[in-house]
Amino acid sequence: MSHHTYKKIELVGSSTIGMEEAINNALKRAHDSIANMRWFEVQEVRGHIENGEVAHWQVTLKIGFTLEE
Repeated sequence: MSHHTYKKIELVGSSTIGMEEAINNALKRAHDSIANMRWFEVQEVRGHIENGEVAHWQVTLKIGFTLEE
């Protein structure tokens, strides 16, 4: 059985469309520079309001990835 050591980092993804896109935007961008991403946790959801409607979503994530052996 292999044992892994994980590291977590915090990122904030944003979107004008919705929470899911904000999460995917953060994950796609992180994928460019972080290897071995395994899972994420949603920590916080925020939004910017304009004219009584959501204009922009912000989602804070913790992303876990395995360290190189």
